[in-house]
Amino acid sequence: MLYIKNAKIKPIVGADIENGSILVENGKIKAISKGEQPGIGSAEVIDAKGKLVTPGFIDAHCHLGLFGTGLRWEGMDENEMTDPITPHLRALDAINPMDDQFRLARNGGITAVGTGPGSANIICGTFAAIKTYGNRIDDMMLKPAMAMKIAFGENAKNVYGQQGKKAPMTRMGIATMIRETLLKAQRYMQELDEYKASDKADKKRPPFDMKLEALLPVLRREIPLKAHCHRADDILTACRIANEFNLRITLDHCSEGHLIADELAKEKKPCIVGPTFIYASKPEVRNKTFDTVRILFEKGVEVSITTDTPVLPLEGLPLYAGMAIKAGTPEKQAWEAITINPARMMEVADRIGSLEVGKDADIVIHSVHPLLDVCSAPLYTIIDGKIVHRPE
Repeated sequence: MLYIKNAKIKPIVGADIENGSILVENGKIKAISKGEQPGIGSAEVIDAKGKLVTPGFIDAHCHLGLFGTGLRWEGMDENEMTDPITPHLRALDAINPMDDQFRLARNGGITAVGTGPGSANIICGTFAAIKTYGNRIDDMMLKPAMAMKIAFGENAKNVYGQQGKKAPMTRMGIATMIRETLLKAQRYMQELDEYKASDKADKKRPPFDMKLEALLPVLRREIPLKAHCHRADDILTACRIANEFNLRITLDHCSEGHLIADELAKEKKPCIVGPTFIYASKPEVRNKTFDTVRILFEKGVEVSITTDTPVLPLEGLPLYAGMAIKAGTPEKQAWEAITINPARMMEVADRIGSLEVGKDADIVIHSVHPLLDVCSAPLYTIIDGKIVHRPE
């Protein structure tokens, strides 16, 4: 058991609690209250001494564990650049929990992420939702197949079209190849359904196709597409394809989302914005701005903020939320953009993203306000009720 007392609690989904306490048992939040709680027994006690206590921070789009810290080639497992269509790849088969980025993330208060392949390929494979603490990825898993990553724009064109002189060379080629693959998967699913509905004596099962099998959860709306799209036209192409096939989707990066905010408000599709705290190194991001978060929130769009690690350090996530506040985003929305909103987009908000009884005890005790003070550093990071970072 673990007991946190004398805390200023920010649960995210409700009002702040002054002089509050949290009781943790078996990795879950057992009780939250104002003042001290009776019957804490032999629980380890942390006196927060009036410090801010929040849920752990969450990044719904990164490549943690697939890009080896300090390694140029050996350790780069982010992209299988041999085929632009690789839906059968799974992030969980490449994530390295021993990568030092996990420690740095925990020390920065990041307790969960969505991580996976991309975006060199058009259809990249499945992202996984994981905690940032553990030695074995199987034990860190929130969802092994959180979403199917797809990518629009310059990345695949550069990898395949310009360097290899093979498809795709254009945005038309990218959209066409995604459509073609989804149509094949639709037909494969229909044939499978017809086979299952038959008496099987007079009908053969369709030949097994691992790529198309991997897309069945997408077509059945069990998991969303996760679309890499910076430019406004790419964002709307992603929406167009999702609508054509009646698929769920998140719009990731969304660097020009502020230019089409009214359209995105109509689409009602979640947007994961960033990495914004970078140099505009390619044409796709030349219009990037921290105003995007504010403008999309103002239009009623659900928004979260991404580091796109390794592009930006994962532990800097609260700083980037602070930059959104500087650009006019209300503080409440900035908090939501790195806690409950990414949890919802990862479809694990029943377990993480806010401090509520019954949820996983992923808790951070802060030294100062993490979104407003650039020198902020967590005093404690707690994941599943276990203290994984504490004052030295």
